[in-house]
Amino acid sequence: VLTSHDAFGYFGRAYGVTFLAPQGLSSESEASAAQVAALIRQIKADEVHTWFMENQLDPRLVKQIASATGAQPGGELYPEALSQPGGVADSYVKMLRHNVELIAASMK
Repeated sequence: VLTSHDAFGYFGRAYGVTFLAPQGLSSESEASAAQVAALIRQIKADEVHTWFMENQLDPRLVKQIASATGAQPGGELYPEALSQPGGVADSYVKMLRHNVELIAASMK
């Protein structure tokens, strides 16, 4: 699964899902051109088919990477911030449920 930054390590460890991201744990870090190229090669080799944007991050880089790999959009994940009140992820439980449902749907 391709996301903007490496915020889903806990999920990957618990459920055996591999998450790839151009940014590390800190969304403040910038990926180098060499890192992006290596990530594109890895995504193609691992046959990653879905990418997700994250609600609090600029999606441009992950969209560019997805375009280069053929990955399709899977929706918007909420890794660290809730949605607006009344939204799909306006509580911790709803956030987790939303993220799990989107990720699981991408694997079908």
